Amino acid sequence: MAKKTTSTTAETKKTPSKKTTTKATKKVSKTATAKTPVPSQLKLVRNDEWLAPFEPAIVGRHQHVLDKMAELTNGGKQKLSDFATGYLYFGLHREEKKWVLREWAPNATEIYVIGDFNDWKEENAYAMKRLVRSNGTWEIKLPAKAMKHGQLFKLSVHWDGGQGERIPAWATRVVQDDQTKIFSAQVWCPEEPYSWKVQKFKPNTSPLLIYECHIGMAQDKEGIGTYDEFRENILPRIKKDGYNCIQIMAIQEHPYYGSFGYHVSSFFAASSRFGTPEQLKALIDAAHEMGIAVIMDIVHSHAVKNENEGLGNFAGDPNQYFYAGSRREHPAWDSLCFDYGKNEVLHFLLSNCKFWLEEYHFDGFRFDGVTSMLYYSHGLGDNFTGYGDYYNGNEDDNAIAYLTLSNLLIHEVNPKAITIAEEVSGMPGLAAPFKDGGYGFDYRMAMNVPDYWIKIIKELRDEDWKPTSMFWEVKNRRADEKTISYCESHDQALVGDKTIIFRLIDADMYWHFKKGDENYNVERGIALHKMIRLLTASTINGGYLNFMGNEWGHPEWIDFPRPGNGWSYKYARRQWNLVDNKDLCFHYLGDFDQQMLKVLKSQKDIQKTPVVEIMANDGDQVLAYQRGDLLFVFNFSYNRSYIGYGFMVRQGAYNVLLNTDDTAFGGHGLNDDSVRHFTNYDAQLARENKGWLKLYLPARSALVLARTIED
Repeated sequence: MAKKTTSTTAETKKTPSKKTTTKATKKVSKTATAKTPVPSQLKLVRNDEWLAPFEPAIVGRHQHVLDKMAELTNGGKQKLSDFATGYLYFGLHREEKKWVLREWAPNATEIYVIGDFNDWKEENAYAMKRLVRSNGTWEIKLPAKAMKHGQLFKLSVHWDGGQGERIPAWATRVVQDDQTKIFSAQVWCPEEPYSWKVQKFKPNTSPLLIYECHIGMAQDKEGIGTYDEFRENILPRIKKDGYNCIQIMAIQEHPYYGSFGYHVSSFFAASSRFGTPEQLKALIDAAHEMGIAVIMDIVHSHAVKNENEGLGNFAGDPNQYFYAGSRREHPAWDSLCFDYGKNEVLHFLLSNCKFWLEEYHFDGFRFDGVTSMLYYSHGLGDNFTGYGDYYNGNEDDNAIAYLTLSNLLIHEVNPKAITIAEEVSGMPGLAAPFKDGGYGFDYRMAMNVPDYWIKIIKELRDEDWKPTSMFWEVKNRRADEKTISYCESHDQALVGDKTIIFRLIDADMYWHFKKGDENYNVERGIALHKMIRLLTASTINGGYLNFMGNEWGHPEWIDFPRPGNGWSYKYARRQWNLVDNKDLCFHYLGDFDQQMLKVLKSQKDIQKTPVVEIMANDGDQVLAYQRGDLLFVFNFSYNRSYIGYGFMVRQGAYNVLLNTDDTAFGGHGLNDDSVRHFTNYDAQLARENKGWLKLYLPARSALVLARTIED
């Protein structure tokens, strides 16, 4: 969920107070990161000399993490993973002949377990006891017959001056009553636990091709899709298209469906709207059988304000999990902000990360709203124009420490796990290793790219699109941090925004998308849609992301059921029937996307291959660059085709692998793609193993060619 920033911040240097290195810290330092870095030893700074003035702040943050890790791991005597096992202790568990339920509620005076097993009444037999010297942990042990699989329950929590029914914070199954709409925890202990077919899975990240998706809106029907329907109907499409990773949104339980899953209430419960825990596990298992990694859109940046369903006022203390005072509520999201300085909160959130990895075999996470976590201002009204803006005292060091610890934990649990930061400010080091002075994410989202495409489509005439600007923007990233590039995600598909296809074609999508009835707007939109995607995907330095349906130009925005639309599901779905209909133009875009991914994968480790500029001519609107043996050529001119346009490239023969103007992709077919193109011999250029390659470049089209003759 993108969060944009607009104004300016002061550029003042932040110098953290000097910290004393304890024996415990030294021990963690030795085991986790060799030695505590000192100025000039951080690779993050060595890679970017402009960070040198801020090295004391970077070192201070690094030391803060080491200190906190020492505190959480008993001076390094344990692993961070040992600390993050709260889900094995708290919550409801079935032991041999009894049930055990534990909850952290330091402000509570009494807690009763109520449910349909005791007619929702407080009874002494179901009274929890506060454990001595436990910092507020409550426990109850019940005989096996006291409750059964599938029954509903809650906690009746009392505190000085009040009482309320609460869903346990560590509940792993939460359901909503269809009639009353009330949420309750559910006893979940099936006789036959899920049996995994794939025990160990290694994600393919060469390159990482992500299909962002939402289970509920993934079906054609006007209703909520299920885990089973996604597994049966959508996974095969994703496999066929060539994506090797799915990023699933809205997994953590949330009271309001229309929040897109971003207002989480139960952090350990997979949303029951879509089915059972076993059905989600079957989906992930099936994806792994297909070679598809599964990462989760995890929300630790904030929580829903609801008290009955969520953590907002769990035991009469509104700050049990959240910051106090003005920092408690997020000013823009109508939600609550976690207090990352509390060890109990770190325990809760870190355990949450490990839970999803261990219990559901997720392959990693895309962390939502990282910008909001990094800064006291949440990045609102900030315009990050200089490095001083990242070190001016506006940074939440507690949140930075949590994010770093979460990455260390996740990769300790699963070294092959994938972590991605959704972050818009450009904080240096976010996707750099912790040992180098970074925060440890594997990737960061290239959020500048979709903003750029929106800007030029909205503001510039076609003749003013400049290849130099486009080329710079898609490659604008820190060289030592991998990114996930994308043209548009779910953000651009929401009501109030527009997808690229709608910005290009608008209402003509409804009237002129039948084959044979295309008008100029449709032809222009189809051509640019393919070119924009090809330019973005072919210049990645990490991975590429697409939101489901956008690859083939889904015609409708996303609008979840709400009072304003009569609680309709019409726009909270994906109309696959459109791309399956060969009489419509949608399949042109879908077929192109599939072929584009094949081309990207044809160059081994393309994400690591240098992007070498061949030409960027703004006058002609022509762009060309090479990656390994692949040559990418674009002609963005809307009215000028070029005959015999020359490029100085490596000598050899070049075969066309992909042509956006191919009739199979809705183009005009003006090139004969079966022709093999040879470089012209030039005695002077031959000394450098180069020659002139001359091509026919139709207006508003792009070619990908593969060099086939070795030196």
